[in-house]
Amino acid sequence: MSNLAQEESPELKRVIGPKLLLLFIVGDILGTGVYALTGSVAGEVGGAAWAPFLVAFAVATITAFSYLELVTRFPQAAGAALYTHKAFGIHFITFLVAFTVMCSGITSASTASNAFAGFLNDGLGLGAAPGSAALVFIALGFMTLVALINLRGVGESVKANIVLTLVELSGLLLVIFVGLAGMFAGKADFSRVMIFESAEGKNAFMAVTAATTLAFFAMVGFEDSVNMAEETQNPRRDFPKMMLSGLGITGLIYVLVSISAVALVPVGDLTDASKGSALTQVVAAGAPDLPFDTIFPFIGMFAVANSALINMLMASRLVYGMGKQLVLPPVLSKVLPGRRTPWIAILFTTAIAFGLIIWVVLASGSEKGAETVSLLGGTTSLLLLCVFTVVNIALLIIRRRPAANKDYFKAPVWVPVLGAVTCAYLAGPWARSSDQLDQYKVAGVLLIVGVILWGITRIFYKPEGGHFQDIEHMDLTPKDDK
Repeated sequence: MSNLAQEESPELKRVIGPKLLLLFIVGDILGTGVYALTGSVAGEVGGAAWAPFLVAFAVATITAFSYLELVTRFPQAAGAALYTHKAFGIHFITFLVAFTVMCSGITSASTASNAFAGFLNDGLGLGAAPGSAALVFIALGFMTLVALINLRGVGESVKANIVLTLVELSGLLLVIFVGLAGMFAGKADFSRVMIFESAEGKNAFMAVTAATTLAFFAMVGFEDSVNMAEETQNPRRDFPKMMLSGLGITGLIYVLVSISAVALVPVGDLTDASKGSALTQVVAAGAPDLPFDTIFPFIGMFAVANSALINMLMASRLVYGMGKQLVLPPVLSKVLPGRRTPWIAILFTTAIAFGLIIWVVLASGSEKGAETVSLLGGTTSLLLLCVFTVVNIALLIIRRRPAANKDYFKAPVWVPVLGAVTCAYLAGPWARSSDQLDQYKVAGVLLIVGVILWGITRIFYKPEGGHFQDIEHMDLTPKDDK
């Protein structure tokens, strides 16, 4: 092994019990998706906006069963990349999965930045028009702040995640309670909740399918929890109950939020960016005499800020880890001498996010602004649906081999098959409206950048270039990064 290979690291401290694990999972799933894309989902299916969230929950739960079997078979921290490598043993495929996960983090954070700008505009009453330079500068300024925090060094604390989770949860519970208050006050129109409408005249099945590819963005996050396996006290015992409970809690909240939104606000208003974010309109419609509509944008800002920071931390550390393991140019693994943070990786991921933010915010001022704003969220879903397809197939292959231990969660036999089929179907162009097809362009450009960097590494760092040095213990955190 090369002297550039990753040094052996001590085991991580197992500090996460079942309650902390549940809160981590719930906090990782909650956030930008439902805050930023509720109006876009409603625009795809009309009043039945709850249906895509319900379908997305079902698909995510099926794949979660596969993740549960894999994380209890291999309780290491490398996640999807590890499972792919265990199944196929091909470094390039492992790299593609790892880089795709990284890209999903950047597109998710860029979506959060766009949502942050919208919430700040609503909360402070700035009156900036959709697609204006003011919103571009706000979104870029926010992403710059995230990068500076990332450069300073943010130690991952699960206890801090409890506070962030409670803030995120309070915003969504606020929407539900306001919705209930509006219903009791006779302001709700439940006839809208069962109306399927598609702008392209699709039947109900195809309309729900297209909307599910957006709603799926709200359900992702559970897959990140497997990276905490080496810090969980008893991963084989705790992961099954806590992951399924976390998915159930968030799925119920999302369905209730979407029903409240459509019952209180006409779909045409929910999709109109000039009238404010969808959930802000819900709060204003349900409780016009209370100052909730003033408070809510700030809660939303806090929630999407947390989402952006978590995703950019993950993305930059993945790039750092791949540079350190010689599958990307090792310059990406350079760290600041004092702070010990991966500054090249942070600048690299932030630059990509800047480009995506400028494009999506400027385009939001066009007639098809709502579709453009949903583009990044949909691209995140597309990338992760591809990863989930590979993970489900990986489980099918791994099951054919004898297990090193017998003490692991066993998902039903049919789960990885159905998981692979459903995720592959939702990742296909047939599952998208014509406006959503640009997701493939965004995803393709991002992956091409990765493949070019991988090729450069192969050329200049032979014979080890392009090969993971220690995928099972992929170190994603620079030493002393506190």
